[in-house]
Amino acid sequence: MNDEPKELPIDGTLDLHTFRPEDLGSLIPDYIEACLEKGIYSLRIIHGKGTGNLRRSVHALLDRNPHVQSYSLASDRSSWGATIVELKVEG
Repeated sequence: MNDEPKELPIDGTLDLHTFRPEDLGSLIPDYIEACLEKGIYSLRIIHGKGTGNLRRSVHALLDRNPHVQSYSLASDRSSWGATIVELKVEG
């Protein structure tokens, strides 16, 4: 298994399929910080449908993040396979 850091494009879409669940605790807050630095305030986190465990973990992390204004399941064709996050615009 390759443990080298992955280079993530900071474009407002985070696909969690290539990450391990134990990485989420640092990945999601770090990604939110990176988006804020680039002025990106609307994010899409793709967690898939599956059993819902990953979605619940993502939502728990979003609940604890002070930069998150709101989030909801995506209402498009991916439905509950992605979460849309709105960040607080500060300044």
